Amino acid sequence: MSEHRSDQVSAAAASVARLRAELGKVIVGQSEVIEQIIISMLAGGHALLTGVPGLGKTLLVKSIAQLFSLSFKRIQFTPDLMPADIFGTEVMEEDGQGGRGFRFIPGPVFANLVLADEINRTPPKTQAALLEAMGEGHVTAGGKTHELARPFFVLATQNPIELEGTYPLPEAQLDRFLLNIVMDYLPLADEERMVKETTSPDPAQLSAVLSGEEVIALQRLVREVPASDNVVSYAVRLCAATRPRTEHAAPQVNEMVQWGAGSRASQALILAGKARALLAGRRNVACEDVRALALPVLRHRVITNFRADAEGLSSEQLIGDIVDAIAE
Repeated sequence: MSEHRSDQVSAAAASVARLRAELGKVIVGQSEVIEQIIISMLAGGHALLTGVPGLGKTLLVKSIAQLFSLSFKRIQFTPDLMPADIFGTEVMEEDGQGGRGFRFIPGPVFANLVLADEINRTPPKTQAALLEAMGEGHVTAGGKTHELARPFFVLATQNPIELEGTYPLPEAQLDRFLLNIVMDYLPLADEERMVKETTSPDPAQLSAVLSGEEVIALQRLVREVPASDNVVSYAVRLCAATRPRTEHAAPQVNEMVQWGAGSRASQALILAGKARALLAGRRNVACEDVRALALPVLRHRVITNFRADAEGLSSEQLIGDIVDAIAE
């Protein structure tokens, strides 16, 4: 890597350190969750944030939006939400000369950072409305294609599927998310600190750290981080081991897994691994990065079957066993 590239990596690590320092003013703990969200953004992917209500998922996303000079929109997903409520709609209007025509009014998806709040509170028809936007970076309405602004990042929150009134996301929709990030309860000491800070009369004010152009430059830099053949092979073998009824399937997979991770998961492991290396100020991705990201990359792409559910075996446990079994 050239000296200029080395300087870029150091500058990127410094920018991320400033992001974390600013977030620390309003978010207590959750360092791993914050790191994985930043990894998703720098890798140019989308993230799914899973956790029970009341953990501060929405506050975290709003706080991150304040750290970037980007447009931000929030969509509250409800059972009666329609696709047009996300994309926008065409309205008929007069042109002032007696003529009439249609004009497209953009919906909230036309923003750099979109918070899809409680995405599994709405039926699959509306959930799937985000597929084109997330996968292609544009939407189609009234027979016309409308490009979305760059950078474009969807951070969706969802409640655990065991809660009342939730609709599990379709597998194709899940696969569009680079990472599935699980947000858990805070340790008691962190929760006490959080309660003190969030009930004080003077809430902390956040300052923007990065502009849209800087985010795009960082995303380009992430893709330039080299990954050796050994690291790529490790990522591909990890994903292949999750696929039932194939020669590379891990021992328990054929009995416990309905669908394994596809090729997009292999790409996600390397791309997210590159972003993680850049965050740490390293100039190349390592097997350590792939291993550290195996759970958030694979937990929503490995679908267990009835037998696994009956035996209380989760996809996370299976992925952990596979990571332990696959040699670097």
